[in-house]
Amino acid sequence: MKKHNFKVSIPLGILLMLISIIYQRTTGPTYPKRVTIQHEGKAYKAKLLRSHGGESDAPIELPMIEGAKATITFKRYPTNDEWATKEFTQQGDKLVATLPHQPPAGKHTYFVVMNLGEESKVIGSKEDPIYIRFKGDVPDYILGPHIFFMFFAMLLSSIALFEAIQKTESYFKLTKLTLGALCIGGLFLGPLVQKFAFGVYWAGFPYDNDLTDNKLLVGVLVWAIAYLVNLKRKTWQVTALAAAVLMVVYSIPHSMQGSQFDYEKGQVITTEDH
Repeated sequence: MKKHNFKVSIPLGILLMLISIIYQRTTGPTYPKRVTIQHEGKAYKAKLLRSHGGESDAPIELPMIEGAKATITFKRYPTNDEWATKEFTQQGDKLVATLPHQPPAGKHTYFVVMNLGEESKVIGSKEDPIYIRFKGDVPDYILGPHIFFMFFAMLLSSIALFEAIQKTESYFKLTKLTLGALCIGGLFLGPLVQKFAFGVYWAGFPYDNDLTDNKLLVGVLVWAIAYLVNLKRKTWQVTALAAAVLMVVYSIPHSMQGSQFDYEKGQVITTEDH
């Protein structure tokens, strides 16, 4: 049995990890909504926030276009509040409006109207608004390592997949390393991130239905099974299966079903994110 074939598996593993990163950055309900505003033959790009951390109001920014005026209409979600409207003001080369700060997991729903002379650009609507979720400020010394180990686990998993397919000796070491990275990034640092952001350490099974926590749990379990099976008898198929499951887990958009503040109950619940 060949010891390893990293010349093949490492480049392919890096490729899969990069695809995963790009996919996660362009999907899911918490990443900014990207819009392009066309005016007089020019394209102006904007990113409208759908997540905001810390104690400050959430800044919503538009590109400054000569003669442009804009308004933002919003209300807390989910509530029966009346819609409120405020104007954007110029700050440097941008038009900026702020949405009032909310408790962790609290949300606003909003839409923007930009008037450009005789034409108007509408981004969102009352029927199809943009949702923004607030969260507590997560320290960089916790968030940074959490993100690193989660994607490092994906890298190790991808390399393990290709090593297992080639039936090399190294796939079992990679199985142990993948499980270790998932435990550090997910089971240890993940709950700390959740606590700072939304006030709870764990919102998955058996306490609640947070999809991010539950998909992490599935990933850890399949890799723990792969490790235990290979500990008794080297079975490359189990490692390959665990890697395939983890790819499916990572393909589920981040925060797809997460924490939301219930304004009537005054507590955080789990619901489908927008």
